[in-house]
Amino acid sequence: MATKNYADAMLDVLSSFMEEDPTFVVMGNEVLGIGPEAMQFGSFQERYGERCYFPPCSEAAYSALAAGAAMCGQRMLLHLGLAPFAYPAFSTIASEVSTARQGSGGRVSCPVTYHMSHGLLHGGAAQHSESPLGMFWNVAGIEIATPWEPGDLKGLLTAALRSDNPTLVITHAFGYGTEGEVPDGDYEIPFGEAAVRREGADVTIVGCSMMAAMARQAAESLAEDGIDAEVIDLRTLVPLDERTILDSVAKTGRLVIADEGRMRCGVASEIAATVAEHGFDSLKAAPARVARVDAPVPGNQVQEAYLSPSAEKIVDAAKQIVGGVPAPA
Repeated sequence: MATKNYADAMLDVLSSFMEEDPTFVVMGNEVLGIGPEAMQFGSFQERYGERCYFPPCSEAAYSALAAGAAMCGQRMLLHLGLAPFAYPAFSTIASEVSTARQGSGGRVSCPVTYHMSHGLLHGGAAQHSESPLGMFWNVAGIEIATPWEPGDLKGLLTAALRSDNPTLVITHAFGYGTEGEVPDGDYEIPFGEAAVRREGADVTIVGCSMMAAMARQAAESLAEDGIDAEVIDLRTLVPLDERTILDSVAKTGRLVIADEGRMRCGVASEIAATVAEHGFDSLKAAPARVARVDAPVPGNQVQEAYLSPSAEKIVDAAKQIVGGVPAPA
């Protein structure tokens, strides 16, 4: 194992596929964002320049180009940029990519991997701060990975690029500089396997992407008050590891779900519904959701923080269902 940041882990995978497959390509603009990690893409581009494509900014056009190329056998990673920029590509993903195999009677597959970055940018406002995980989750026929740890990014991105299924790899906009242990050599994590980041007995906290890290922060704070929280990092939404969630709730009897998306029709809502349907008898209290308020994200950072989930809000939700502590006004 080596300690690497998110950007290094991603470039490790892309370099490996470039070396293994001389036809593999990377397409998109600002693949590693616009922060300091963007410089790391420079050497990659110098080495594989002829297979790094930077198309004009038309997500509707190049998402369709990637889909058609994949249906013809081309393997690639298409970077769509920030998650809100993927909205113009939604028609292609939902109507063509996700339905190709079924619509063709199994004759055509679409093994394309789309990558995008979601999450609050601390002043990015509505057009740069979306977390549409729930929206894409509602599209049948695609797989979705939401890694936060650099090692998970390497393993899940490798699995995605090898898969014959269309896949979304949704990382967090603040994740590129995050450091962690990354396994050496070939490394793949099967989709549908959540990770228990911290074991506990009093309450289960579930999150994905940056919310998994925030859940761990909340768990450490709760421990200081004598509350033992178990933390589950979903890692993938499709397929969803329901078993790990339900087993944890059967042990703790309580559930908090942290979601950077909005309260309605989001990740938190789906997890809460799943546990209510399949694990109701285990619950000692109603599941608590900590998610973004149903409003556009403002550019003002104070207002943004008020509308958004945080470790403190997760702590408050957990205390309320564990000990009956009133929720803050």
